[in-house]
Amino acid sequence: MMDRIQQRILEEVADLHEVPEGAYNIRANGQMAGRNTTANIDITSKTEASGIDIRIQPGTKHESVHIPVVLSQSGMKDMVYNDFYIGEDSDVVIVAGCGIHNCGEQDSQHDGIHRFYVGKNAKVKYVEKHYGEGDGEGKRILNPVTEVYMEEGSSMEMEMVQIKGVDSTDRKTKAELAAGAKLVVRERLMTHGNQYAVSDYVVELNGAKASADVVSRSVAKDSSYQKFDSRLVGNESCTGHTECDAIIMGDARILAIPQLEANHIDAALIHEAAIGKIAGEQIVKLMTLGLTEEEAEAQIVNGFLK
Repeated sequence: MMDRIQQRILEEVADLHEVPEGAYNIRANGQMAGRNTTANIDITSKTEASGIDIRIQPGTKHESVHIPVVLSQSGMKDMVYNDFYIGEDSDVVIVAGCGIHNCGEQDSQHDGIHRFYVGKNAKVKYVEKHYGEGDGEGKRILNPVTEVYMEEGSSMEMEMVQIKGVDSTDRKTKAELAAGAKLVVRERLMTHGNQYAVSDYVVELNGAKASADVVSRSVAKDSSYQKFDSRLVGNESCTGHTECDAIIMGDARILAIPQLEANHIDAALIHEAAIGKIAGEQIVKLMTLGLTEEEAEAQIVNGFLK
């Protein structure tokens, strides 16, 4: 059974207000708090390490898997290794994410290593949300590692969200795409106070007509720091686009490093980066509609991160 704090965090990271339909594995304070499998989706615990294997049968359509993690004990250090085997011609949604509630003096940390093996012509939507709360002095630390291996004709859409309460995060994402594979990444990030966030993406386009679109939208407030490092490697005739669009506020710092590496004459790669403050005329326009300066600023930020 999960307590009220854990249930509230679960709602934040996985939009779960009740037991989800379909397959799920809920982890709370390092222990399994609930699991369900279906005829097409099997979840088993690893024997050699902490974590799970998720196996999705070929041809599985319109099913979902929820694998959220909740930490509510101050000072806890948690690490999991989760492997996803997505059968060919399947079409599934995978919802992950981690929430930390820390009201103590010790740091709480979760490191998740997720590996995706996406079969031929399979289609995956992956949603990963990070959230932190609690008034303790201990930090809330999340360090996710994601590896994606995509076979011919497969597609994957990744939604990576972190907009509240995480003191430190170092996200590493690596993807390898075979012929005709398509990867779309949409990152939304907000930092404030003295928070620290690093996002590191490396995408290797190894097959003909493979494509990748990696876009980050972020807001850095107060004295926080962000680094966005995105590298596209075109090893065949392929298309790739990476973009960082950021708003900087207060005394924050942002470093954007878009990188392109073309190793084939037909590799078409593009990068974009823009960092700037909120335009004064935007604030003034909203204030003429009756909003305070703080309300106008919040509305602009919320709209930017949608």
